[in-house]
Amino acid sequence: MRERHVAVGVDGSPVSTRALDRAADEATRRNCALRVVYAVSDRDEAPPILHYAERRVTERHPGLRVETEAVEGGVVRALTEAGESATLVVVGHRDLGGLAGLVLGSVRLRLAAKTRVPLLVVRGDHAAEEGGDVLLGLRDTPDRGAAVHAFREAEHRATRLRVLRRAGPRHEDVPSVPLPDGPHVGPAPRGPVLRERAETDPDPSSSDVALARELYPAVEVDTRTARAPLLRVLPRATEGASVVVIGTRPRTGPGPRPGRLVHTLLRHSHCPVLLVPDN
Repeated sequence: MRERHVAVGVDGSPVSTRALDRAADEATRRNCALRVVYAVSDRDEAPPILHYAERRVTERHPGLRVETEAVEGGVVRALTEAGESATLVVVGHRDLGGLAGLVLGSVRLRLAAKTRVPLLVVRGDHAAEEGGDVLLGLRDTPDRGAAVHAFREAEHRATRLRVLRRAGPRHEDVPSVPLPDGPHVGPAPRGPVLRERAETDPDPSSSDVALARELYPAVEVDTRTARAPLLRVLPRATEGASVVVIGTRPRTGPGPRPGRLVHTLLRHSHCPVLLVPDN
């Protein structure tokens, strides 16, 4: 049985190199091996790219165990199979716009719909804020896996966890503060849309967060409640974060898309996006 590892997809591009660097950091943080996967039509194409990837990782992380593999076929199948025994799958992403952007975006969305382990999508046009907070986006449905994983990420990074969740009916009379305008996601809604809850609040956001806090009591938590849809407020909240965590669920209808919120984050997040499947 293959040892637990972090899996990353490479193709020689600058975006995949950024994903490789982040994957090596994550493997070091988790004290496990790194598996580098290159999906190709002909295995003879792979050695230069894989040799470069292995050399880059070992120079930056001398003690990290690195395994490389060329897989014939599509990147979605290659990384889905690589993720079967992985703790994390990492892939790069750049929003190119037009037809190229649609094709690459579809690959990431199909991968998000198929993987059974957390998927970290590293944006190629934003430098990672390694010292930033972990951000958790919670919808008004159970997200226990995402909540627990976000607390674990904050503990691993020794940083604060910011929780942003959609308001429920019992929060409608709570004072809020307005959100600023932001690019890409439209103007801020009129009126109060966001409020901050104290870290000592006895009802911290949801039962999922309450359970996760019991498991990771040392993590500092800043919880906020948004009355506007997360689709509009979460992308702006990613500024300065080291990673944003969001849960994903299997689709009941046709198509590979895991949802509008995930799609929006992949296009407009200012930090890497960690997709946690609800298995």
